[in-house]
Amino acid sequence: MDTLIELYDDRAIENILAADMFRPKRIIYLCPRELAQNRSRQEKLRAFFRRRGWEPELIFAEVSLFKADRILKQMLAFGAKYPDCAVDVTGGSDAALFAAGMFSAQTGAPAFTYSRRKNRFYNISGAAFADNLNCTLSYSVEDFFLMAGGTLLPGRVDNRVLSGYMEDFAPFFSCFLRFRRDWPNIITYIQRISPAEYGKAPELAVEGDYVVKGERGARVFANEAALKELAGIGFISDLVIVPEQSVSFRFRDANVRSWLRDVGSALELYAYMACMDADIFHDVVSSAVVRWDDVVGHGSVSNEIDVMAARGVVPLFLSCKTGDVKTEALNELAILRDRFGGKGAKAAIITTEPCNAAARHRAAQLELAVIDLEELKDDRLAYRLKVIMKAI
Repeated sequence: MDTLIELYDDRAIENILAADMFRPKRIIYLCPRELAQNRSRQEKLRAFFRRRGWEPELIFAEVSLFKADRILKQMLAFGAKYPDCAVDVTGGSDAALFAAGMFSAQTGAPAFTYSRRKNRFYNISGAAFADNLNCTLSYSVEDFFLMAGGTLLPGRVDNRVLSGYMEDFAPFFSCFLRFRRDWPNIITYIQRISPAEYGKAPELAVEGDYVVKGERGARVFANEAALKELAGIGFISDLVIVPEQSVSFRFRDANVRSWLRDVGSALELYAYMACMDADIFHDVVSSAVVRWDDVVGHGSVSNEIDVMAARGVVPLFLSCKTGDVKTEALNELAILRDRFGGKGAKAAIITTEPCNAAARHRAAQLELAVIDLEELKDDRLAYRLKVIMKAI
């Protein structure tokens, strides 16, 4: 097989797997006008394959995805020009699949498909090379974004440093759980006495009043117990509290300073640790910011995924919430999963509150897993991730 005919699908991975597995010299995408005329999107596909270590010739042929006779006519023309071709019938519209079947029957061109459930390729007609073949591919978090026309950008967390803090994340999360009801005020207090310093290295030694102004002028008091626990786990040192007057301490380093100024960091870092502890993922990214480069009507749109992990060809999207689960958050998570992961992708929302029945119902409709406070208290997060990924 020198030429692979792909029936373009909205789920990016459907357009990639067969090509990346069999690596033909040429890939013909039978695609809608939006892709056939989108040079930027085409270059992203080329960049994806280069990143994977090869450079096939890519041909983007515009087709009407609902006119089987027209699709068949184009396929026959390509078949005559490239006789050593095969067709992947994993994705595509119903009309395209019907045309592919007619094309294979009329020309004898090999046809094959991919099963997500079994992670194998199967011979449909004349494709012995794909008969019951295990898919051995493995994609990084960045790969999933690139194949879908997105770009992975730096997020709030420097993932390169996280391996040096793995033993700290569980105690940090335990501290959060103990004080979770007052955690927003605790973080607000730390923010007020350690203001952001743009353009220069942050000051690690801080001192401030015992009472500071919070949102809308509210008074926020130093939480002595929480500060002492943060000192106990080594996140701050040199803690001096003068009741009703002042507080001073020193952050361990700039990374800890950043985490103690962010309400969601304790849960997100704990989720990152759970992904690592599960020992089933080959890539994990905290604060994965993705820019969509081909959104109709927009120059670009960016979204942040709190934690994203990859296992083989299956990505996992995790959304971390320190409050109640809202419908908007569930909808956004489902959209990101479908856009950048496809039908086989997994997603879960993790909340430090008990999840109400309405939110669970909506999550079930969207095929999203829910992990709430009770499971977090029982230290079952890594286990649940394995269950979600069907790794046990």
